[in-house]
Amino acid sequence: MKKVNINNFKKTLSKFPTGITVVCVKNNNKIYGKTVNSFNSLSLNPPMVLFSLGNRSSSINQFSKAKFLSINILSSKQKKLSDNFASSEPKLNMINFIEGKNKTSIIPGCIANLECKIIDKIKKGDHLIFVCKIIELQSDDKLKPLIYFNSKYF
Repeated sequence: MKKVNINNFKKTLSKFPTGITVVCVKNNNKIYGKTVNSFNSLSLNPPMVLFSLGNRSSSINQFSKAKFLSINILSSKQKKLSDNFASSEPKLNMINFIEGKNKTSIIPGCIANLECKIIDKIKKGDHLIFVCKIIELQSDDKLKPLIYFNSKYF
């Protein structure tokens, strides 16, 4: 075992394969989205999920103000979307968002989409954890997920 530092912590956690999501909020009719792989289920009853954003994220203030959001689980064909939303100023003009029931911004062509209500925010370390109740969902069994492992997409 090694002592923990930022570099070996990141390297070690890169060995855990994750799916990739793009989480979107809308404030004042403007869409904000971030690539997120710190996403997981939290509860079956009621159905809840959680994800986290770094306190220094370029859109943390917009996410903190939102009441509803979409979580778009990317398919293996959507690596460019992941890269786009990982930037501090993602380009939105290439996406034909579908509006959810609560004015959320849903990305078409994903392996799954969740429309959620933010029910709690918890500050821990250098991140803000968002706890979300799922309101609506859909999935496509024909698509394969975009996976991130060892700092590479698969």
